[in-house]
Amino acid sequence: MKKHNPNNERIKRKYFAFLKEAKQQSEPSVDAVAKALNRFEVYNKFRDFKTFHFEQAVAFKKHLAKQKGQQSGKPLSKSTLYSTLSQLKRFFQWLSMQQGYKSRIQYSDAEYFNLSEKDTRIATARRPQKVPTMKQIKHVIESMPSETDIDKRNRALIAFTLLTGARDSAIASMKLKHIDMVEGSVHQDAREVKTKFSKTFTTYFFPVGDEIHQIVAEWIAFLRDEKLWGNDDPLFPKTSIGCGSSHHFEASGLKKEHWSNATPIRTIFRKAFEAAGLVYFNPHSFRNTVVRLGEQICQSPEQFKAWSQNLGHEQVLTTFVSYGEVATLRQGEIIKDLANPKEQSQITDDLLAQAVAKGIAIASGKMDQGG
Repeated sequence: MKKHNPNNERIKRKYFAFLKEAKQQSEPSVDAVAKALNRFEVYNKFRDFKTFHFEQAVAFKKHLAKQKGQQSGKPLSKSTLYSTLSQLKRFFQWLSMQQGYKSRIQYSDAEYFNLSEKDTRIATARRPQKVPTMKQIKHVIESMPSETDIDKRNRALIAFTLLTGARDSAIASMKLKHIDMVEGSVHQDAREVKTKFSKTFTTYFFPVGDEIHQIVAEWIAFLRDEKLWGNDDPLFPKTSIGCGSSHHFEASGLKKEHWSNATPIRTIFRKAFEAAGLVYFNPHSFRNTVVRLGEQICQSPEQFKAWSQNLGHEQVLTTFVSYGEVATLRQGEIIKDLANPKEQSQITDDLLAQAVAKGIAIASGKMDQGG
């Protein structure tokens, strides 16, 4: 059975290079495109893309709608159909403009990959996200053991995710030097940290509780003072595997290496939530929790803008994007001030009272002079 087409492979490589270099798409995004193209090729028995016709798009669309997910065993969701077909549509539109394909493929034929308007609305509808509450997260952290080095790492990992709202891929690649406990910040340097869109920015610790801050501080002190690790060592190292007393491979401590991806982090989160008797929430959901906290305690557009920048996620509140960026130092001041909203409110009230008193005194003086 034919499993690939040499001509297709060559043009696909060219398209993937186009997506990476010209469209600046990430590896996962390109992998998703490759998966969509493979689905189409398998269905089409690896015919040369030069033979593409709109009837193939129509037939494949019907075929895909009947497929079931490998894990769920249920029909593919509308969003999966929409994503797959959209990627194929863009590919064939691009292909219709390439030398050797222009005279064979009609640009308009790619339109036949479109879903119906009804299915498109279903696929693109925004649905409420499941977000863990602050109480749930803290319950998980409090429930976690802290006896072994691995236990300490796992508990600090979840605490750090809440404290910074950092993405799991970024956390997996962070080094000790990126953390400044004096300033209460983490510098997400895209040259070394795997940030989204390779964006470099500084995150100041969110005001999520002194106990969370303390767990992270103790972890970093443990690595630096007890383990004697240096600036270039991983903030959250991978697990060292060795032969145990049972003569089987088992976890034996920490290895001075970064995780290659965020999968181990998600596994730690899953086990921690299940052990605490709660439904699993992935690391990224913590960002939503932090955003909701910001909605509750931010009292001005500037504060909310700083909160958004602190996440490196400018789309958290697009209504405030037009206010412009908050300077990094000011961003840090605002985030730190928000840790004591009551104290800040008291200061504001005192200043207001002083201003009113001064205004009354001035007004009274003028009235006396006039009388």
